[in-house]
Amino acid sequence: MTEKEEKTYSISELAKEFDITTRSIRFYEDQRLLAPLRSGQTRIYSKRDRVRLKLILRGKRLGFSLAETGQLFELYDADKSSVTQLSTMLKLIEQKKIELHQQMDDIKVVLMELVTVEKRCRDTLADAKQSKTA
Repeated sequence: MTEKEEKTYSISELAKEFDITTRSIRFYEDQRLLAPLRSGQTRIYSKRDRVRLKLILRGKRLGFSLAETGQLFELYDADKSSVTQLSTMLKLIEQKKIELHQQMDDIKVVLMELVTVEKRCRDTLADAKQSKTA
């Protein structure tokens, strides 16, 4: 396939494929993460745009901000050898792992507190029911 024959996608096709709204796709475009061609008012998305959209959604799922994803796209565009991109990605991954471990620790503490409060509530409820029947 030549460049002119390369598969293109409409905004509706991408929205349906990735189960997101067209508004989300336009938002990513506003954030300069996607740059579709235009034919009048119609957006024409390339294979590159489709891959970027997939990476944006994967990054979001992994907890990366749109700014972080945009930074990686910029690095890749500037350095096709991707040495800089991979180094930056490794730093971002390490930071994300630290954040997630902290969140897990925080969740464990909250769960322990909830178990304690739940036990107190159950004990108080049992005492109240027992007092009422006595």
